[in-house]
Amino acid sequence: MSDSITVPTPGPASPRGRRSLHERLIGGEVARTLLSIWWWLTFALGLIVWLPLVAIVRVVTAPFDSGRYWAGYLFRKLPVVHQHLNPLWTFRVSGTIPDDPRRPYIVVANHESFVDILLISHLPFEMKWLSKVEMFKIPVVGWLMALADDVRLTRGEISSATDAMNQCKDRLAKKVSVLIFAEGTRSTSGELGKFKNGAFRLAIETGCPILPVAVSGCHSALRPKDWRLGYSTAEVRVLAPIEVAGLTSKDVYMLRDQTRDAIAAEIEVLRAELAERRTR
Repeated sequence: MSDSITVPTPGPASPRGRRSLHERLIGGEVARTLLSIWWWLTFALGLIVWLPLVAIVRVVTAPFDSGRYWAGYLFRKLPVVHQHLNPLWTFRVSGTIPDDPRRPYIVVANHESFVDILLISHLPFEMKWLSKVEMFKIPVVGWLMALADDVRLTRGEISSATDAMNQCKDRLAKKVSVLIFAEGTRSTSGELGKFKNGAFRLAIETGCPILPVAVSGCHSALRPKDWRLGYSTAEVRVLAPIEVAGLTSKDVYMLRDQTRDAIAAEIEVLRAELAERRTR
């Protein structure tokens, strides 16, 4: 594993108890609405521009990249590039990044908001995302996900869950990590929910370690049922991997709880650190 890193992207931070001049200028209702319209329009344009680029990379690399690593890697760079057009958000990456991007992990993250997807995409290695099938039906977005070889899941269907886990095993066998939001859905309150068992059963069956990832700050960046962006500083932190060698199916619950406890503890640390930064 590499040394701990922190990679900030341009953006503001506001003091506790009062708003900075920058935040007052762009955080008001009118400015926020206009900036949100700008963000959604430029993001849609970016998706359209990215589609042929990802398609070309997939075709060119197909003979030697059965895991679609590079097509997915390019797809995930769109949020990184687009972040520079958004003055409302500050994104940070920290923690211990894997030395070998082709060692497969089952990356487990908490899920606060749609913005988690954009923030986690800043991690410097490719992962295939386990996502509900409805996402694949969105024009352009779904096509890009298919080109990247992400994994689709139909909620409530046992056969789909089984197929999704088999697809995850396929990606892992091709030396590409997979990302699973263990809560199964976004938190409406921003608080950490219960973890489902699938990711941990997959880890034990494949022998691939769990890589816990803690996300904080995204809930205020885009709240449920509000299309307008919020003023936010958010961070994704990669924690130490949890090895699964020697574990059996009887250890699924232990592994699940161990992972959840690690992420929950780090979320509290992140919240305190982000609050401290806002006082500076």
